[in-house]
Amino acid sequence: MLRTSKYFCLFLLALVILAIPSTTPAQIAVGISVHIGPPALPVYAQPVCPGVGYMWTPGYWAYGPDGYYWVPGTWVMAPRVGLLWTPGYWGWFGGAYVWHGGYWGPHIGFYGGINYGFGYGGVGFFGGEWRGGAFHYNTAVTNVNTTVIHNTYVNKTVINNNTIVNRTSYNGGTGGVTAQPTAAERAAEQEKHTPPTSLQTQHEQAARSDKSMLASANHGQPAVAATAKPGVFHGPGVVAARPAGANAAAKTDRPPSASSNKPNASNGSNPKTSSSSGNKPETKTSNTQNTNKNKTKSSKPPKSSHPAESHEHESSGKPGGHGR
Repeated sequence: MLRTSKYFCLFLLALVILAIPSTTPAQIAVGISVHIGPPALPVYAQPVCPGVGYMWTPGYWAYGPDGYYWVPGTWVMAPRVGLLWTPGYWGWFGGAYVWHGGYWGPHIGFYGGINYGFGYGGVGFFGGEWRGGAFHYNTAVTNVNTTVIHNTYVNKTVINNNTIVNRTSYNGGTGGVTAQPTAAERAAEQEKHTPPTSLQTQHEQAARSDKSMLASANHGQPAVAATAKPGVFHGPGVVAARPAGANAAAKTDRPPSASSNKPNASNGSNPKTSSSSGNKPETKTSNTQNTNKNKTKSSKPPKSSHPAESHEHESSGKPGGHGR
C-alpha cells in the first residue's frame, strides 16, 4: 500500500511538471552559470531611434551550447507606459559567472555596474524619462532624429569626460566590476517586474541561431552589434562593431557614461539634478584580464579572456554621434 502511494505521488508530480508552461530563453538564462567570464563589450554606434515610444535596450553577451554569443542592442517598445528597462548582467557567484536577466519596471534596478552606454553608465538610466504618458529622449546620450521625434531634451551633465572607459561585461570575479547595489536599486528589485517582451525574446532567439554572433566566430566584434528594430539583422539600421582601438581619433564611436551617485535619480526621472561625480570609471576594477587558465573546480575565480579597456573620447552629444 505504501509503495502504491509512493508511485501515485510520483505520477502526480510528473503531471504537474508537464503542465508548467515552457520558459522563455530570457527566463531560462537566469539559472545559467559559466566558469569563464564573457568577452569585453564591443564598440559600436547606436542606430537612430525608429520612432516615438521606442526605448533602447543595450546589447549583451548571452550563453548557449556553443559558447557566448552576442545579442545586439536594439530599440523596443515598452510593455506599457511608465516602465523602464533594467539590463541583465553577468555576476560572479558560487565559483561561476551567473546570468541575471533583465526586466521592465517602474524604476531602474541593479545591473552590475556595467557601463553599457547610451544612458546606461553603470547606475540608473539617463537616456530619457516618462513625462505625462510620453517618453522623452535625452539627445545628449541617445541617437534621435529631432525632426521626427519632438519629445526630446538635452542634459549634458551626465556626460562622462574620462578618456578611458571600462568595457568589462561582468560584475565580480577576477577583473570584474566591483559595484554593489545602492539602496534605491535594492528597492527597485523588490518592485513588481515585467519580463522581456515577446519581441525581445525572439530577438535573442534570432541571435542564438546566427552562428556569426558567436564570440568564437566574431572574436568579440560582431558584424551586427546593434540594430534599429529587434530581430532585423540585415539592411538599414544595422550597425557593425568597430575595433576597440579604431576610435582613438574619433568622438562618435561610443556614448558617454551616464551614472549618478544619487539613488533617487536612478530611474532617470530628474536628469537635471543628477550628479556628474559618478561618471568616473570604477577605480577598484582591474584593468587587466588574462586568459582563463583555471580549472572549473578551482576555488579562485577564473580569469576572463577579453581585453580590459578601450581608449575613448567624449561623445559630441549630437544625434548620430553616439556609440556603445
